Amino acid sequence: MNTLLFIQTGYGIDLHGKDVTKASIRAVENAVLSNSIPGIKEVLPDKDLDRLKVNIKLAVPGDKDQVDVEKVKTVLPFGSVSVEVREGGMATRSANESEETNTDHMYIVNAAVETGY
Repeated sequence: MNTLLFIQTGYGIDLHGKDVTKASIRAVENAVLSNSIPGIKEVLPDKDLDRLKVNIKLAVPGDKDQVDVEKVKTVLPFGSVSVEVREGGMATRSANESEETNTDHMYIVNAAVETGY
C-alpha cells in the first residue's frame, strides 16, 4: 500500500463458542460498518474500487492459526484484502464462576483496518 487513507478500529466478541474467527469477523464489522466513504472512488487510481487495498490487523487470544482469514476477508466487498493475525486480544470468563474453574470463556479480538491504494 503506497498511500494510506484511513485506519479504522474495532473489536468483536464471541461470548461462548471460543471461536476467534467469529470474533474477528465481528471486530472487522465493528471497525467498518458504521462508516461511509462516498468519495473514495474519486481518489483511487483510475477511479477503480478494485485498486483499493485493505490490510486487516487482528489481535487474537490463543492460537492465531485458528483464524480463518478467508472468512474474515469476505466482510469487505471491494479491493485487495490482506489479513495479519497477531497474538493479543483477550480470553476471559463469561460466567460468574471463578477464573480457575470456568471453562466457558469469551474471546475478544481487536482489529485495525487500514485502507488505501
